[in-house]
Amino acid sequence: MQQQYWVGDFYIDLSRNQISHQDHTQTLAPKALAVLTVLAKHQGEVLSQDMLLDSVWQNTIVSPNTLQRSIAQLRKALGDDGKVQVVIKTHAKQGYSLEAKVEWGEKTDASTVTEPLNTAIQSNEPMVHAKDSLNAKPINSKKILLFGALLFTTIGASIAFLKPQPTSLSVAKLTALTATDDRENAGIYSPNGEYVVFHRYEERMCINNIWAKHTGTQAEYQLTQSLSSHGRHTFSEDGRTLYFVQEQDCRQPVTQKQCYKLMSLDFEKSLVSPQQPKTLMECKNSRIRSPKWMKGNQLALLQQHQNRWQLISYALDTQQSQKIYGSLDDNVIQFAYSPSEDLIALTSVNTQGEYHLQILSPDGGVHSKVAINYPSEIAKYRFIYPNFAPFDEQLLFSTGRQLFTLSYDGQIDNVSLPLDEPMGSPNFHPSGNRILVTKGFYDSDIASVPLDELESAAQDPMHDNHRKVYNIIERSISAEDSAIFQPSGSKLAFSSQRSGIDQVWISDGKTTQQLSHFAMDSYIDGFYWAQDGQSLLANSAKEIYQINLNGNSQHFAFPFPIDQLFHWDSGAQTALANIRVGGLLKFAQLDLANLSYTELRDTPVNWAQKNATGKIIYTDKLDRFWQSGSIEDTLIETLINQGSDKRFILDGERLYGINEQYELWHYELGNKQFKVIGKLPKNLDYLTDVRQSHALISLRINAKKELAELVLDQ
Repeated sequence: MQQQYWVGDFYIDLSRNQISHQDHTQTLAPKALAVLTVLAKHQGEVLSQDMLLDSVWQNTIVSPNTLQRSIAQLRKALGDDGKVQVVIKTHAKQGYSLEAKVEWGEKTDASTVTEPLNTAIQSNEPMVHAKDSLNAKPINSKKILLFGALLFTTIGASIAFLKPQPTSLSVAKLTALTATDDRENAGIYSPNGEYVVFHRYEERMCINNIWAKHTGTQAEYQLTQSLSSHGRHTFSEDGRTLYFVQEQDCRQPVTQKQCYKLMSLDFEKSLVSPQQPKTLMECKNSRIRSPKWMKGNQLALLQQHQNRWQLISYALDTQQSQKIYGSLDDNVIQFAYSPSEDLIALTSVNTQGEYHLQILSPDGGVHSKVAINYPSEIAKYRFIYPNFAPFDEQLLFSTGRQLFTLSYDGQIDNVSLPLDEPMGSPNFHPSGNRILVTKGFYDSDIASVPLDELESAAQDPMHDNHRKVYNIIERSISAEDSAIFQPSGSKLAFSSQRSGIDQVWISDGKTTQQLSHFAMDSYIDGFYWAQDGQSLLANSAKEIYQINLNGNSQHFAFPFPIDQLFHWDSGAQTALANIRVGGLLKFAQLDLANLSYTELRDTPVNWAQKNATGKIIYTDKLDRFWQSGSIEDTLIETLINQGSDKRFILDGERLYGINEQYELWHYELGNKQFKVIGKLPKNLDYLTDVRQSHALISLRINAKKELAELVLDQ
């Protein structure tokens, strides 16, 4: 196809997505230029909306509004007027025509064409799983490219990583905003740019207060009166009110252990003294998250009911909510909102396991819906959380150490080199010359707990048992977790990020070596020894691999993602897992030989184990223990109020668990005897294994997150 042509005095270069006129060059969205090219090929003819939509958006569902926005972009770039319509003319109820003269061929006078400006992006995804929207005004391409370079080097440096014409840029300085011993994240700027608002966590990582910091005086203000599980926040347009979701224990749990409240906080009053948030809406049988303020004095947020997420809006004036988008064919993953375009970008997974991007209006009108085409750099089952970027028809997301753009037509492009250090939640200052980011690290160690010493300490009120009755056996300055004993052997398998990526490691007590070699940005969600202790089954990036001790591996290519692996019976070649089928999570038994599954529950479980006799024990979302049966599963009533999110271990007929008071206990399934062994430290992450006289636990040593401000070089 011809890549260059003239429309009147305007030079069109499709290879660069540019329109040039005299000494001025503009970069336009590829789809807009595709519309212009179709019109140019039929110069003077009236083309219907349907023809243009079919020609440019083949096999894609889009609304006429999408075409109208492209026409408006073209008219602006070509100096046309929507009323006079000299270049592109609208024919009522018929379509559009290109009236200007068209000449095909390259430009011979290169002096009138300026070199293209390369554009990059800003990262919107945190290093773990929480996601922020960008509350940013459009900025020039120099500042955008600078941020991409900055994320690669962390501190001011010069780098060129974009094609086709790299540009070297630098940052003036990096300023720490919250260099304390606490953990801070979820930072956003106030609409006027004078304050940074963020979460500050105490020792228990799940609860926090909301704080603000003046960017000029550096004075800090605690905004909320008491610690709670405050979710990510969003500002009203005038900056007077904060909105967020607060998670609390339900007084009388029915279908879920936690209740979710949509809250508001008077920001101006909170700067004078901490305030008590006001409850706007409470959900006792569903979950809500990720509120975002939208025009029309309403909030958009995600709501989960019966294992499916949908997008709803909450009108602040009428205190009524209604569905924006939700379908039995789709499960919503995440969404972003652009105030400047008044559009919503929504990602979803359908019943066939396909990932889609939809562009919606706040009333739910679908502007476009396209399949997302994953490149090889991204694991095929990975959820992505794109946000609006400050240039036309492009979204942005990060996988942790890599940055990508996502176009409105579903194409993903890698726009940076792998990042040296994950940085999350970037947020541009309203002026566009500063960027707020979250950075940090997580350090956990593996400890062995002698059960008899723990029990003795529990009987001695003078003994500080929760601090002294354990021994650190594997440590580094990164995260170690999920240690499990080798069956009939002396080795230990555990996960670690000491190499920069979550991998399976093996230790014999003297030497430690990396066993797996999973790809960048992979995360392990469960691994288990074979009965002979010569291999492990691991779930990495939602796919199953069997790894032998010699390093060889086998991939089990299930046609659906494995969300969490719980157990492996290597003799029967079966495993227990939460899997995602038809876009929804469910608990199942996997058949590794036939790559099939048997559904055990149509909803996911929190944790599950299986003993040698085939008995399955699992916990539901209320942390209640259930035991499988021939007719139906039965509730273990003795263990009501003994469950937690710290996992459990099934050793033969004995069940070991940890309650919310950090007490380690065991329960005999046969004679139904229950006993508390002793209390474990409060920095406990998980109970990971038990063998006779010792338990293995993962201890949180340090979990540092802080906010930093990057000042751009003018």
